Amino acid sequence: MALRKIREIGDDILNKTCKEITEMTPRLRNLIEDMIDTMYEANGVGLAAPQVGVLKRVVVIDTTGEGPYVFINPRIVESSGEQTGQEGCLSVPGKSGEVTRPNYVKAVALDIDMKPFEVEATELFARAICHELDHLDGHLYVEKVNGELHDVKYDEEDED
Repeated sequence: MALRKIREIGDDILNKTCKEITEMTPRLRNLIEDMIDTMYEANGVGLAAPQVGVLKRVVVIDTTGEGPYVFINPRIVESSGEQTGQEGCLSVPGKSGEVTRPNYVKAVALDIDMKPFEVEATELFARAICHELDHLDGHLYVEKVNGELHDVKYDEEDED
């Protein structure tokens, strides 16, 4: 697998709508595997194809460290409740902001084998689904921030 360059805010591709996927190809499978590797390498919990420069409706999410979900042509079919919390994005490095999202979502998508599935999510997983699906329609979380973005401080590991 290969790591892909993560596009950052200001890159026009992040504001474009992605195209539906009609079939699994070796090239698409390779993209998905690269997205998973890139997400983990960047310490992210989700990554959408436009973030690596590809206008396809595919996202990968892993909020638990127990293995990624692959969502192809995902749609949110139900949502309820509300949660407000800090949100960041690999395409907006070093920043975070307070965003209000549904606390519960039900999403439908195709998996990597193009088989339909449904998932119900709450809290961080619901937030990640909403965040990543926004990318597929050309939107970044910064459009939804309550107030200002803040700088994120990362603890540097001690080098002994």
